[in-house]
Amino acid sequence: MSKLNKGEPSLEKIDDYNGNESKQKRNTIRLVVILLLIVGGIFAYLKSTSIPTDYVGTQEQSNVDGNKKLKE
Repeated sequence: MSKLNKGEPSLEKIDDYNGNESKQKRNTIRLVVILLLIVGGIFAYLKSTSIPTDYVGTQEQSNVDGNKKLKE
């Protein structure tokens, strides 16, 4: 089997194995995660504050009476 794995590096030869990553790679990953969280937060805020667009009806006959109260 050693002939099959000749072109591939072993885990020990990979730079990032066992927490040996460089500071630049670590900072890049942190920056990407932080940016994704910020973008997700912006989308969540926009989704929660958006006006619903599922209005059914026309201006003349809306079939919605704002003066009626729900029956208890």
